[in-house]
Amino acid sequence: AAISKVPSLGWAQIAAYFGFVEFSGGFEDYKSGTPGDYGFKVLTSADPEEKTKKLSAEIANGRLAMMAIIGMFFQDGLTGSAWGDWALYTASPLRAFDATKEVGAVEPLGFWDPAGLAEGKDEAWFKTMRGFELKHGRVAMMAIVGFIGQHFWRFPGCFDVPDGVAALKTMPASANFGCLFLIAGFFELRVLAERETEPGNFGDPFKIIDNKLIGGYDEKWRNFELNNGRLAMVGAIGTIVANGYTGLDAFEQWQAAKPVFIQYLKTTLPYSP
Repeated sequence: AAISKVPSLGWAQIAAYFGFVEFSGGFEDYKSGTPGDYGFKVLTSADPEEKTKKLSAEIANGRLAMMAIIGMFFQDGLTGSAWGDWALYTASPLRAFDATKEVGAVEPLGFWDPAGLAEGKDEAWFKTMRGFELKHGRVAMMAIVGFIGQHFWRFPGCFDVPDGVAALKTMPASANFGCLFLIAGFFELRVLAERETEPGNFGDPFKIIDNKLIGGYDEKWRNFELNNGRLAMVGAIGTIVANGYTGLDAFEQWQAAKPVFIQYLKTTLPYSP
């Protein structure tokens, strides 16, 4: 854009100055074996080794500058700005991957990585771990629903099967779990692997988002899923441990905790802001 703003007389002056500088220095430097030496001694050195070092630096910086100015010309013609906005170059290979800017870093903990698992890791490693987190969170959410639902409803043939961990050691529930494990493995290795476009994203096969029934694939809903998945993982582990220790299913655990929870509310609510 600046080129069109310079008048013709201005370009003539620039060309005349370039010609003066070029011809006033003469062309004898090419014959003497010292190209580019016009007797300007301010930045040179009397030491041959130091002089060679400075000459190499000049040549290297000149090459870099030539590439830079060509890139700036191209960028200015393409975007209208020679400098551009670095904040827009989010996919630049020069920008180090920052896991704290990814989905899932929400208040009050922000980016919570007490074990330092993401420290010094690249984007590919982080996305692999994010896929694992989403997968385990989704399984945990379904498990929590199943832990509570089994108190009220059973599959046919499993009415006499005990709840919780004990079901894994009792027929026919143990055989059913083995079949479920094989089916999940088949989908994991043969079906879902081909559909995954990014960690945890298998498309929208039921057109829930497309039909605007509920949810979406934006930052809000992705954080919503991650947070509930994390809570479900903690809840599932707690439910399994409590079941193994007390023998109570998830619903019975909540029933047993009800008096304590009510007393907790009565004690703390008067002091709440």
